This record gives sequence, structure tokens and C-alpha cells, in this order.
Amino acid sequence: MKMKISPAEGKLGILIPGLGAVATTLIAGVEAVKKGISQPIGSLTQMGHIRLGKRTENRNPKIKDFVPLANLGDVVFGGWDVYEDNVYEAATNAKVLELGLLNSVKAELESIKPMKAAFDKNYAKNLNGTHVKQGTRYELAQQVMEDIKNFKEQNGLDRVVLVWCGSTEIYYEASAIHQTLAAFEQALLDDDKLIAPSMIYAYAALKLGIPFANGAPNLTVDIPALIELSKETQTPIAGKDFKTGQTLMKTILAPGLAARSLGVHGWFSTNILGNRDGLVLDDPDNFKTKEVSKLGVLEDIFKPEENKELYGEIYHKIRINYYPPHGDNKESWDNIDIFGWLGYKMQIKINFLCRDSILAAPIALDLALFCDLAKRANMSGIQEWLSFYLKSPQTAEGLRPENDIFKQLIKLENTLRYMMGEDLITHLGLDYYEEAYAEA
Repeated sequence: MKMKISPAEGKLGILIPGLGAVATTLIAGVEAVKKGISQPIGSLTQMGHIRLGKRTENRNPKIKDFVPLANLGDVVFGGWDVYEDNVYEAATNAKVLELGLLNSVKAELESIKPMKAAFDKNYAKNLNGTHVKQGTRYELAQQVMEDIKNFKEQNGLDRVVLVWCGSTEIYYEASAIHQTLAAFEQALLDDDKLIAPSMIYAYAALKLGIPFANGAPNLTVDIPALIELSKETQTPIAGKDFKTGQTLMKTILAPGLAARSLGVHGWFSTNILGNRDGLVLDDPDNFKTKEVSKLGVLEDIFKPEENKELYGEIYHKIRINYYPPHGDNKESWDNIDIFGWLGYKMQIKINFLCRDSILAAPIALDLALFCDLAKRANMSGIQEWLSFYLKSPQTAEGLRPENDIFKQLIKLENTLRYMMGEDLITHLGLDYYEEAYAEA
């Protein structure tokens, strides 16, 4: 039975806290795609196909032609940042995209000027931005809500989504103020410093019924209070941490090793990165947040407590080093010590020279478009089917996250089929052969 989904009529606003390398790469890319200058490579919503029905039916439409997604031509961007550079200036400073491409969409990028950010330097000590709002936590939340309302009105928008592309905040765990919406709202009034800036944006969005996706490993919406608010206002949330370089490789390779019952003694990962994200992660408290997000991936795939002979003694180490000369061109090295038949040892070594924002931009776009779809389909709370895009997927309490990227894709595609009233696909395939034998 097909779900009732409101049509994607009118304009969709994508508001982004943090107009740095990822956000500006996303915005410039979409504007270039709109002009026919480039292709949206890496975006499942734009380039991906989905199989419908049996293989013999040969129905494989593009996802954007199957589900009612917002058209890129109807997307309007805006956001907040601790620096007052417009998007063209910020993109030029980020040095991700070539000037030729940026200049082809210069007018569109220059027209997007950041709103002042809700910021607390204690959560990102290595940032020195001055383009910031003033006030208590409660006042900041009210100001962000006013920003959203004004942006929607000024641009004639029908709908809005928020995607956090800001910096990684310092590591900390949920406390009493994060357990209920009532306690959280009282903490806002009390200007409690345990409310992180990202939570202020998330609260403001959810209070207005606007979907929120978290692209960083921050706690943000991964707390009972904001989950409660998302259900109260019937609003989708998704988190956390864009799955880009090294972790993307892990979620591709580790399922293959596990599928073949090959053992792993150790997995050492190190990165060098020179963009603003690398600068923020150069602080140990911020790195801790990222480390926790990245460390859980292998545990969830290998399940060492269930597979002690293969993974019970795995040693997993992660390092990220700030290296300005590389800018956004992140380089990662992995050394994997594996063992096979009769315990004989082998090694895998990976050197991934990737572009962090090039990998993250299409993820941010897809999350925005899918969250908008979920809102129009009256889906609320945690959207686990969007785990495909995230390093540390958010799940309902008591549910173990699924980090196998292939299983995540099956979950995403089956959710889309379910929404549109199509049969779910199990990949069992026995019916083809049973029918053939019956005919024989």
C-alpha cells in the first residue's frame, strides 16, 4: 500500500549551519548542475537507479524519477557561519573547487551571505570567528528561529530543511538536562553551557517542524530530549557524521572480510587533513568526538563478542593529523592485519588520496532531499534508513546500528519501495528456479 506523500511543490530551502568547505562545495556544485556545467556525481538521489519488481521486468528507474523528490531547480540555499564571507569568498578560501567553475556561478554564490552564527568557542577552541550572535542559550534559539522564518518568507519558500555542516564539537556525554524536552527547555532558559551550539540549531528547527540532519559526530539530536521534540512536531531527524573517506572504505571492505569469515588482528588508520575541519580536530577534545564516531564502525560490522575466534582480539587505532599544506585533500593510510585458513597471516594496505568535501557534498544534498521527502510522507523521529550516509548511525534505544554499507543500501531502497507501494526485494531469487522446474 502506497504511503500518502505530499507533492514536492514550490521551493525548498536548505539551510546550513557552517558555510565552510563542505557547504560551499555543495552549493557551488548544485548551482553548476542547474546551469548544465557539471554532473551531480556521487549523489544517489540524482544519479542512482532502483530496481522495482522482478529482475525479468527490467524496471530500473532513476530514484529521482521514482519518488517525489524536490527538483534541484527549486532549491534555495542559505546558512550561518562564524565568518562573514559570502559563499563565493568562502569557497575561494576553501580551495576545493577550481576558480573557473566558481566564477561560472559567481553571481549565485555571492548572493548568499551567512547569517551570524550561534557559537560557543568552548566547543571549537581553534576557531576564532567573530560573526556571531549574542545572548543566552534561550535567546540564541529564538534568534535562529527568527532567521529561519525570515529566510523562508524572503525567498518565498514552501519548505525548509537544516543540514549541519559545521565543525566537530568537543566530546561530552548526555546529562540530566538532555533526558527530557522539559529539562532541555529549562536548561535553555538557564543558559546551561551543556547545551552545545549544534543543539540550539536542532532545537530551533525541530520546534518549527523542520527536518534536521547532523553531518558531524556531535551529540546534537542524539539525545532523548530532541528525539521527543521530533516526535512531538512530527519531524524527521538523521545523524550522525557524514561517511566520507576512510570510514567509507571500512564499511565497504570490512563487510567483505566478515562475509568470507576472514579474521582480523588489527586495523591501524591514520589521516592528514588541512582544512577547517582538520584545524578543529587538532584539539584533543574535538578529536575525541570524531574518534568515538569512527571507532564504532568495525565493532558493529565484525561483532567481536559473537565472533571471538576471528575478531575477539582486534586492535583498532585511529589518528587524524592537521597538515595545512594538503588543505581539503585528505590522505588516509590503513594497515590491516588479517588471517585466513589455518591462521596464516596476511596484510592489506590502503592509501586513499581523497577530497573530503567532494565526497561529503553529495551526501549533504541527499540527506536534505530525503529528509524533505520523509517530512512530506509524515515520517517523524529517527530516520534509520538514512544510515547509508552516516558514520555513526542513530537508532532507536536498544537497537544496534547497522554499519555494513550494502545492508544499509538495501534498507534505504526498501524504504523507498515501501513508501511507493512497491514490493520489497529480498534477493532470495528462488522463485525464478521453482517456476522453471514447475514448467519442466
